[in-house]
Amino acid sequence: MKKGIHPEYVPAMVTCACGEVFYTRAVMPRIRVEICSKCHPFFTGRERIIDTEGRVERFQRKYRQKGKVVQVSEAPEAMPPEA
Repeated sequence: MKKGIHPEYVPAMVTCACGEVFYTRAVMPRIRVEICSKCHPFFTGRERIIDTEGRVERFQRKYRQKGKVVQVSEAPEAMPPEA
């Protein structure tokens, strides 16, 4: 490896928006994150939809059924062979 081109690897303090703090090593001494393993739904078992622009509601409105009931017709009878 070339000398002098790599950043210094230092101990780092990671702070989550939920208040959790843990320590690791990185090229920055302080790191702020929005979601960590203490508050992420995958690890906690709670489901939260993080939606800041209304995209979930817009998707649900777009693909909502308008009270229409789709009826499935029975399979057509076999066609007679052409002569």
